[in-house]
Amino acid sequence: MDIIRTPAEMTAWSRLQRQQGKTISLVPTMGYFHEGHLSLMRLAADSADLVVVSLFVNPTQFGPGEDFASYPRDFERDVDAAREEKVDVVFAPEVDDMYPGEALTTVNVKEMTEGLCGASRPGHFNGVTTVVTKLFNIVEPDSAVFGEKDYQQLAVIRRMASDLNMNIEIIGHPIVREKNGLALSSRNTYLGEEDGESALCLVRCLKATRAKVVEGVIETPELKSLVEECINNHPGAEIDYADFVDSLTLQPVSVVDKQTLLVMAVKINNKVRLLDNGFIMH
Repeated sequence: MDIIRTPAEMTAWSRLQRQQGKTISLVPTMGYFHEGHLSLMRLAADSADLVVVSLFVNPTQFGPGEDFASYPRDFERDVDAAREEKVDVVFAPEVDDMYPGEALTTVNVKEMTEGLCGASRPGHFNGVTTVVTKLFNIVEPDSAVFGEKDYQQLAVIRRMASDLNMNIEIIGHPIVREKNGLALSSRNTYLGEEDGESALCLVRCLKATRAKVVEGVIETPELKSLVEECINNHPGAEIDYADFVDSLTLQPVSVVDKQTLLVMAVKINNKVRLLDNGFIMH
């Protein structure tokens, strides 16, 4: 496995592989790998001849007061984990190489980024779509793999790739969960023992909502009240958002169907913000 640090070297490597007829799948990450990340790498390995994992904590997707400085980092641990998977390259650039000088250009996907995480994190998705576009331009992959836990991010990137005629297949991987049902996240490391119990409100709300739909309740106002009550019954859990949306457009719906997704963001004891989502009908 190679470690590549500069965009120019990364592009040269990719073009050499392409000349040899190889396909490349990219897994964009911010590091501090857990089983969810490793699952993305395995799916990428099944999708192409070669796997490139980018490891870059992107400053432009963090807002003022967010956890950019404290975001968990452990480069050697991540490299060791990637080496155990079928990863051919870890691309780990410096901030100055990804953002040389003042940039006048960003990538903005309208409408789909205005609600949900976009409402509470202004500018976040501009940072995401801009850095992902940079990674696509640098690595020149045939496919890219993203986790479904950040469902809005996945939907936005799919729309971006379609709108800009990017010849890249965007592959989603189902949420990977801990044994207790909590969606795996690098930010779970912030949780203490009591916090972990409160964090389970997310998966419990998903189960309770699905059970209610089986009983015949499909109007989202009633279901949303159920979700809010469920979350509020967990001490320390504060709702950022909990909405029922169409899985393609991310627009709110009034009645659930097989395309309806429950998407949630919850702050636990005002120190960690966790995401979860799931389809409501099976």
